[in-house]
Amino acid sequence: MTPAARINAAIGILNDVLSGQPAEQALLSWSRKSRFAGSGDRAAIRDLVFEALRRRDSLAALGGGLHGRGLMIGLLRANGTDPATIFTGEGYAPETLSADEVTGGVPAAEATNMHDLPEWLWPQWQASLKEDALSAAHQMRSRAPIWLRVNPHKADPATIRDQLAHQGIETEKAPQSATALRVIEGERRVSGSQAYMEGWVELQDLSPQLACEMLPLSTGIRVLDYCAGGGGKSLALAARVDIEVTAHDIAPDRMKDLPARASRAGVEIKIAPTSPIDKKYDMVVADVPCSGTGTWRRTPDAKWRLKSDDLEAMIETQAQILRETAPLVRSGGHLAYMTCSVLERENEKQADNFLLHHPDFSEIARERWLNPRGSDGFFLSLMQRN
Repeated sequence: MTPAARINAAIGILNDVLSGQPAEQALLSWSRKSRFAGSGDRAAIRDLVFEALRRRDSLAALGGGLHGRGLMIGLLRANGTDPATIFTGEGYAPETLSADEVTGGVPAAEATNMHDLPEWLWPQWQASLKEDALSAAHQMRSRAPIWLRVNPHKADPATIRDQLAHQGIETEKAPQSATALRVIEGERRVSGSQAYMEGWVELQDLSPQLACEMLPLSTGIRVLDYCAGGGGKSLALAARVDIEVTAHDIAPDRMKDLPARASRAGVEIKIAPTSPIDKKYDMVVADVPCSGTGTWRRTPDAKWRLKSDDLEAMIETQAQILRETAPLVRSGGHLAYMTCSVLERENEKQADNFLLHHPDFSEIARERWLNPRGSDGFFLSLMQRN
């Protein structure tokens, strides 16, 4: 496909997304109907769609309208390309620009200063991030880096870097972590690499890696990953030291790949039933459902689908999970409350409210990560039962 044909395809997909269809679903639907498109075409179109969604409002302002054409016109202008050179109407290119499209759009400086967040959320974002609010919002307009976690059960980071380089995957070490590698070239080769297939590395963002590294672990302790999902944190903790890790999730299907991943990584993860857990644990990790505001570089359409009612429901769910997990922590044990949110109401205020109503717990560490200290937005409140 030509660059113009790719942009034309992105226009149609974006119109579907703006009509309410999730981005991944819209991309998959287009791909199934477009068997002529090669893997390079599909990847390029995906990049166009996600780039447009990360900067939806500012690109719409630049392009003169909140629709597929407006977003692509805005993206071309933002990148210094005259849209008329792409919108030619020739072959599979988009139709030529209308008179309104030629003259429409705000000045580039005005678009640059927009926050590209839902208007209803912006006051909460500002209250949470204070003077860093706009810069943090602008971070969400860029593509997220790919991070790997080296599995120390299998190899050391230097060996892994060399092995990946032989397969065309260039990495750099993170100064904050001994086992975190940032992929700087060849990211699409990772999932097919020997290092990944044999469990030498796992895909995991830097921020949750740093959060897991902060948790106090010692040989033989019992750890419960209460909202395990795919099990990334279970694997990260089991790789650090010889401990007993149990994974639990209210939706067990989310953990269906975890046994195979654990076997590949050379660690043992127990899968807990969905019924109430009546044991006591030395460490309970609760990476709770949240707004995902810290991960919007990776899931930009989620930014625009989140509603105020959704956030309120999540905040109540978070409080409920904290109430459920507190009794599972043994005396002297730890409760690690985590989110991938940057919002104070889901993070600091949620932890403060729990501590207020649970005087038998005290907070021993509190961290919030965001680039450049971390990568994705992430929060940890580490509490100990007295």
